[in-house]
Amino acid sequence: MNQAFPTDIPSILQRIEDIDPESYARTRNFKNGSVSHLSPYLSRGVISTKQVLESLISKGIEWTTAQKFVQELAWREFYQRLWQSLEDDLFEDILQMRSGVSNRMMPTSLLNGSTGITAIDEGIRELKRNGYMHNHLRMYVASLACNLAKSHWPMPAAWMYYHLLDGDLASNTCSWQWVAGTFNGRKYYCNQQNIDRYFQTDQRGSFLDQSYEAIPKMPVPDTLRELTSFQEVIRLPNTPIPQLDPSKPLYLYNSYNLDPNWDKSIDANRLLLLEPSHFRRHPVSDQVMDFILSLANNIDGIQVYVGEVNSIPELRRFSQIISKEHPAFRHYPGIKQERDWMFPGLSVRHTSFFRFWKQAERKAKNGFAKKGISIPVS
Repeated sequence: MNQAFPTDIPSILQRIEDIDPESYARTRNFKNGSVSHLSPYLSRGVISTKQVLESLISKGIEWTTAQKFVQELAWREFYQRLWQSLEDDLFEDILQMRSGVSNRMMPTSLLNGSTGITAIDEGIRELKRNGYMHNHLRMYVASLACNLAKSHWPMPAAWMYYHLLDGDLASNTCSWQWVAGTFNGRKYYCNQQNIDRYFQTDQRGSFLDQSYEAIPKMPVPDTLRELTSFQEVIRLPNTPIPQLDPSKPLYLYNSYNLDPNWDKSIDANRLLLLEPSHFRRHPVSDQVMDFILSLANNIDGIQVYVGEVNSIPELRRFSQIISKEHPAFRHYPGIKQERDWMFPGLSVRHTSFFRFWKQAERKAKNGFAKKGISIPVS
């Protein structure tokens, strides 16, 4: 069991209760900052951004205190909405800009956690150990891979996604593109002084111990020159043929929808579908798969099936097949329910988060002002 990220519902709900938005706003970029550690449960659909927002409002927290935390939740929704809009084009360079890219592999030293930058190497070890990396460190790693080693972002992004318990294809892909400059046209760079400030190190003489003006002009550092291909291992569980009753509705769950409360009062077949085709395209580690299966144990009556949706026994006999809308699973048959958005109806027609946030912020402020839990979007 992963001690850093328990999978029982009381522990997850306690993390929502423990959110300190004021401390979060001040310290979130620091190594030991007051972050919620809710991202694995949000990414896997155990809880929703709406649920977290409603909890904050119900506590009577003032908008000025909650604003930064809500804005970070809004980034998650923005990326999901962008995926809805772009569909599979999300996985290509959004701006078709590959300036400076010289390879489609990744630095061996990142794969092994041997870059020589203490905070980054420690972060890579934690990623492999616990399936988590601080968000600020993710930016540092992406900057080294894309902007110093000149690697095109898809392979190193897939490597990080493989290990992340909170692996969200939209957030991970867009964040890597943001650092690489293919999302907003500007590359992100870090230096040793910045890393030391936020991650409590005091490292001198590293290849990052230079000014922000000098770093973009550097040749590829020696420690990032050796390149390798990320060779993932995919292991899906062996599962029996599910025992289903076609006279009842069939609810389809997946690795992004593990909500234990989803229509739980309805007598239905409940099936966690793990499609090999999805995991061949977007592989995850054994640790991530174990985490998904452990979270699924919270769903009453769930059965797990490894197979494609069209191979579900007697699929055509079900009068109702129900899933939650998601860009990765558009091919599911039947009814697709809307997800539990903070801002339902607020779609994305552009790649500017701040245009999205301008609309979302107005709705959120109204919700806090009314001390209610409903935030309608017209």
